[in-house]
Amino acid sequence: MPRFSAADIQTIVLGTPIVPVFYHADVAYAQRILQACYAGGLRVFEFTNRGSNAFDVFSALVPFVKENCPDMLLGIGTIYTAEDAERFIQVGADFVVQPCLTAEVAEVCRKHGTPWLPGTMTVSEVYQATKMGAAIVKIFPGNVVGPGFVKSLRGPMPTVPLMVTGGVEPTEESLREWFAAGVNVVGMGSQLFKNVDDTQAFSQQISHLLQFVKTLQK
Repeated sequence: MPRFSAADIQTIVLGTPIVPVFYHADVAYAQRILQACYAGGLRVFEFTNRGSNAFDVFSALVPFVKENCPDMLLGIGTIYTAEDAERFIQVGADFVVQPCLTAEVAEVCRKHGTPWLPGTMTVSEVYQATKMGAAIVKIFPGNVVGPGFVKSLRGPMPTVPLMVTGGVEPTEESLREWFAAGVNVVGMGSQLFKNVDDTQAFSQQISHLLQFVKTLQK
């Protein structure tokens, strides 16, 4: 039985404005990063399916999160096929993120009641994603479409929940630009994990960024 309902997951993601997007082949290292993110106040984590042993690492992270980070949502990203969506959901993925939009993945998520976050980069794709049941629509790659696209999109689609990934930097300037444009959530990958050797400092950085974003959302 899922730890959280689909509605709860959507609420938690929208209430956690920063989502780390991360992959590492070493389980212990990934666990350390997860704990540091949790200590910093993050409650949503996207582990990406980008390595040959991603499934094994993710499978090990699921029980670790339940025991050590009980309020953390652990989702899987970089999913292209129904088969991958199925197997990651079976081992405990709380949500599924795609870099693109595919009906077969949407259907698997619908079958399991698992929130689906498809990647889009056109108005037509955003509209299609909402019609296909997306819990949150991912704008990707953000560095290609830019904040101006999101701002323009908000005219005809003011209420669609949006998460942008790609090109978002862990700086006040970058965050201010994206949230002013109208995103609800930002996903951050390599830019966020440049200096993680000192996990305490990393947790403090995350905490600062979260507090800053919350001032933007008031």
